[in-house]
Amino acid sequence: MTLTTIRTAAASSLAAAGLLLALAACSAPATTQASPAASGSASSASASASASSTAAGPCAGVKVIVDSGALKQSAADTSTCVSVDGPTVASAVLSKADVKIEGTAKYPTSFACRVNGVPAADFDIKRKGGTAREACDDKNTVSYWALWVKPAAGTWAYAQEGLDSLNLNPGESLELLYTVDNEPAAPAA
Repeated sequence: MTLTTIRTAAASSLAAAGLLLALAACSAPATTQASPAASGSASSASASASASSTAAGPCAGVKVIVDSGALKQSAADTSTCVSVDGPTVASAVLSKADVKIEGTAKYPTSFACRVNGVPAADFDIKRKGGTAREACDDKNTVSYWALWVKPAAGTWAYAQEGLDSLNLNPGESLELLYTVDNEPAAPAA
């Protein structure tokens, strides 16, 4: 059984149990936070030019949310609106939002092992049965960055494709949510 099958089955079970929440499209905007590593860099300036603020209202592009969940690592957390003209691959949307992704050993461009450096290789992740560290070796099925998508007028759904193949359209939202022991079960907003 593959890691994708396990994660898809877990997400499907949660959805069947009614744990997915019905959410309004482009909820109240949050301010954009730049990662400390990106502060003052030329890439940050170009990302700011391609990502527009959500303060003016609903996101006409793709709303990108990074939520470190139970890790409570604010260095990863961000919320921004990225301008797109049509279907755009998730990895390109994240790049425009200046979200740095490190993949896993087996899936270097499909899955997110670290987002904006979180969790660091030496960070102890508290989970049932003790603590663990993220080695990005595709063996960690207890804690991971879950990828969620919400259509403009829909509810959050666990992504069925990886970052390098998932196409997003204007009006949709993309969330990377760090999940430990299946908590949180779905994005909150």
